[in-house]
Amino acid sequence: MKTVYAFLADGMEEVEALMVIDLLRRTKKLNVVTVSVKEEKLIESSHKIKLYADKNIEEIDFEAGDCIFLPGGVPGTPNLAACEKLTEQIIKYDKEKKWLTAICAAPSIYGQLGLLKERKATSYPTFADKMNCKEYGGSVVRDGHFITAKGLGVALEMGLEMISVLVGPEISRQVAEAIQYNVR
Repeated sequence: MKTVYAFLADGMEEVEALMVIDLLRRTKKLNVVTVSVKEEKLIESSHKIKLYADKNIEEIDFEAGDCIFLPGGVPGTPNLAACEKLTEQIIKYDKEKKWLTAICAAPSIYGQLGLLKERKATSYPTFADKMNCKEYGGSVVRDGHFITAKGLGVALEMGLEMISVLVGPEISRQVAEAIQYNVR
């Protein structure tokens, strides 16, 4: 079973995080671990909603992970970017071609680390200048082992795309159908 580490930081966009985490967990084929980037597991979102992470960053084994997911939000994204252990592991995951996924402002972390120079990517529009990517734009963009998404409005599509690459398009279709997404 593949492991997805979903990183949470104070000031994150909670719906982006929870939509993707919920969809991934619905597959029952992924080990989805929510991870606080600070010692405390209690996170306060950008809209003052309190959430508890499963673990803090010191309690996880990055080697056991297959995917990093970063939700956006401000100051959530700067708080994620300020976590040196996380950014070191992002660079390592990139070298190992492990999945790196992010939504809204958070793809800018990959851009600022110089990981998107030869890639297509997207983000919340006000972060376009921080992306440092080959081609910018789109709602949900997959290029190589990166999946980036524009913002909350496409969080559902991002989650389904992540399911498609991590466990297969048929499982993604089944989850979409189960939640009545695009069912007429």
